[in-house]
Amino acid sequence: MFGPHLILEAYGCPEELLGDVTLISKTLDEYPDQLAMTKIMPPYVFKYQGTVPEDWGVSGVVMIAESHISIHTFAEKGFVVLDIFSCKEFDVENAVEHFCKIFKPESYDKQVLMRGYHFPRSMEKVSKIMRNDRVRFADIAS
Repeated sequence: MFGPHLILEAYGCPEELLGDVTLISKTLDEYPDQLAMTKIMPPYVFKYQGTVPEDWGVSGVVMIAESHISIHTFAEKGFVVLDIFSCKEFDVENAVEHFCKIFKPESYDKQVLMRGYHFPRSMEKVSKIMRNDRVRFADIAS
């Protein structure tokens, strides 16, 4: 398996939290360290206004060596979506608790996908896959 992908959808959050660019930037800047993950760029965070006026919010992402963490808010609707995708295991329940403390939702839904079930973790497995591919391509070519 490659790693877990947490999708957290939180409802009934205070608008002032969801519209706070500084809060979301700080959250994305600090959280990789709490997961013992490697931030490879500063967070990219911006306030946006969609074609529907009440759909405004803040979006942000931080790339980590292990993959990414993103946050997308709809401030007037009290809704926020968080994704943490990582090739490294992390405590999902702790992550949910952490983000609930920050955004104070009335309720939330979470999904955890386990991604890359056939991801080759070792060079031995990679070599075997490559040998099989070469044999398959040689058969096709002849």
